[in-house]
Amino acid sequence: MSGHHALPDARAVTDVLVAGGGLIGLAVAWRAALAGLSVTVVDDAPGGGASRAAAGMLAPVTEAAYGEQQLLGLARASLERYPSFVAELEQASGCPVGLRTAGTLLVGFDADDMTALEQLHDFQRELGLPAERLTPRACRQHEPGLSPRLRGGLHVPGDHSVDPRALHAALLVAAARTGVQVVPARVAALVTDGDRAAGLRLDDGSTLHADAVVLALGARSGLLPGVPLGAVPVRPVKGQILRLRGEPLLAGTVRALVRGRAVYLVPYGGDRVVVGATVEELGFDDRVTAGAVLDLLRDATEVVPGLTELELVETLARSRPGTPDNAPLLGRSVLPGLVLATGHYRNGVLLTPVTADAVAELLATGRLPEVAEPFTAARFLPQEAPCG
Repeated sequence: MSGHHALPDARAVTDVLVAGGGLIGLAVAWRAALAGLSVTVVDDAPGGGASRAAAGMLAPVTEAAYGEQQLLGLARASLERYPSFVAELEQASGCPVGLRTAGTLLVGFDADDMTALEQLHDFQRELGLPAERLTPRACRQHEPGLSPRLRGGLHVPGDHSVDPRALHAALLVAAARTGVQVVPARVAALVTDGDRAAGLRLDDGSTLHADAVVLALGARSGLLPGVPLGAVPVRPVKGQILRLRGEPLLAGTVRALVRGRAVYLVPYGGDRVVVGATVEELGFDDRVTAGAVLDLLRDATEVVPGLTELELVETLARSRPGTPDNAPLLGRSVLPGLVLATGHYRNGVLLTPVTADAVAELLATGRLPEVAEPFTAARFLPQEAPCG
């Protein structure tokens, strides 16, 4: 089932219009439809954006960073939802999603790498996060394919991964079975009526109207004509990623510092592995560069030497939706009727369940769940100075 339908009436009315059919947009649409709302998704290539390039790491503990404790709370809440979210999605769609629960290893190769890992471990322990320091031998017992040259590592048993392409395919089917319509067209502009969002104009000039519009266009969310200037502070952050195929070499995700350079390897589908990813502030640029491929392969094969025997089957570059504080934009915007589900940066796959549930609840009840309240766009509005 493709889930693609053309609406017969150019001014058809639906409860919710979702601009963007990536993981976030489709998950919001599915959950909103389950809540009893009529939902239409508009995207000319569903899943072709950042969702297409995602590695699928579900790693809030591994990626914990100073100053991002609120984001860590949201990420852990989403990870807790993942098993039931996937089970429900697989039942609704009949499609396997590929949730992998083998945990994550972080490894280092020189003294500076190990110092960085020790600092991360101290931070994890300070927050009560589960992570275990491992010797090089213990690392290789977890993952025999690792290089004997590594100096040590951390094991995070609760950080998992999922195949994002399988996740997207399942969401597309589940959404269609729940009554969501997917219009295969490019969103040209946000339509407003007075002081509120009222619909979307498509690139063929037709207009769709709705009681609420959900903006889930990833890195392009803030550039949509009709969106108030500066209301959606999202910028593109380029990432280049590789996919290889061959003999299975890893049970779980491996993240590494290779003399200060970060690389990750995520197995999926039995005989495949994702290697990524660069972080480049270059605006919108989908070019795959020789230098990036060289760097990723050099570091990845240092971590797992057997990768040199695998087939390089895909290279890809996409733009992640970054925000000033690396956290997503969820809930109401400054424009009534326009709801945000964007700005997930490197955590789009991880935050899919919590985003979908939170935004669907807002759409259905008018209330944003407490877990999502710190992530509205209001945090970037100028604060009035106190009197006196």
